[in-house]
Amino acid sequence: MGIALALASAVVYGLVDFAGGILSWRVHYAFVAWVGQVGGLVCAFAVALIVPATQVEATDLAWGALSGIGSAVTMLFLNRGLSRGAMSTVLPISAVTGVALSVLAGVVFLGEQPSVLAWAGFIVVLPALWLVSRGRRTDGAQPDAVRDGLIASAGVAVQYVGLGMAGPESGLWAVAAGRVAAVIVLSPSAFRIRHIQRFRWADAGKALTIGAGAAIGLTLYLLATREELLAVAVTLASLYPAIPVLLGVFVLHERCTRRQIIGLVGAALAVVLLSSA
Repeated sequence: MGIALALASAVVYGLVDFAGGILSWRVHYAFVAWVGQVGGLVCAFAVALIVPATQVEATDLAWGALSGIGSAVTMLFLNRGLSRGAMSTVLPISAVTGVALSVLAGVVFLGEQPSVLAWAGFIVVLPALWLVSRGRRTDGAQPDAVRDGLIASAGVAVQYVGLGMAGPESGLWAVAAGRVAAVIVLSPSAFRIRHIQRFRWADAGKALTIGAGAAIGLTLYLLATREELLAVAVTLASLYPAIPVLLGVFVLHERCTRRQIIGLVGAALAVVLLSSA
């Protein structure tokens, strides 16, 4: 069940990144990130009220808040990179580096001991994610894109590790606490640009929906960590870059490069290895 939940999280996050990237092409990335987190906050609170929580500790909410800070950093810099048309650079850096940092944290700080097959899956997934996300170079701001990707990857690691530290007795309140923290952290950036650009209600509605989807993706990931090792759940959830690539091929009719095909095959192999561990 944990494997399925982590993969479902990857699918949801991939859809969110695809939609958020397209919206950020014409709407300021800070607006998309902030309004998205507001939508995620509403969704997270609604779900947390439904799912039973036997004991919610202050430490669970603190870990959730830390995760939300990571989410805010991730969405802000990921959307900024995508708004520049740097998907082929930002996505692989954020995914690969985020996986590496999260797995390292699970092994060093949580004492996790993945199996040999799991380690093989980790080794395969890193180059696979890079190849999946490496399309043609369409952006002319490579240094900025690399910086955005590295900062986003740090946010990914904080987001996943922080959320994974919340106790199972706390239900889904860690996700809700994270959305509160994310809204607060992103508010200064959103308020700075509100006078620069007028926003349509339709765009706000799309950003709210995207944020709600991100909250659902995090919820699925949190549930996955309660069934699997943190390192395994993080790795499978981080397969999300494959979704924008596939949507680009089947929805936007983009051509899939040889490197991307190899990467997709490698990602599928990594799923098999991690599922067999």
